[in-house]
Amino acid sequence: MSKKKRNKKEGEKEIRIFFSKIKNKTPKEVKKIKRLAMSYNIKLKDKRKKFCKYCLAPFKGNEKVRINKKIKNIICNNCGKTSRWKI
Repeated sequence: MSKKKRNKKEGEKEIRIFFSKIKNKTPKEVKKIKRLAMSYNIKLKDKRKKFCKYCLAPFKGNEKVRINKKIKNIICNNCGKTSRWKI
């Protein structure tokens, strides 16, 4: 049982590749990438807005989006919860 050894640069590269093709990913894969970012202390910044913060399902572009008083509300199709972001 040997684990694959990575350094922070390789982790950042893997995260960048993952988020370029996030539309066809599963919540389980998103959870693994989040865990990888946390283990190397890599900030996801705007990438964390590409998936639901509750069920970790990637946003595919057909969710309900509302903008009200400088706050963007996105209602997830998978779990029905609302993610709110300042703009």
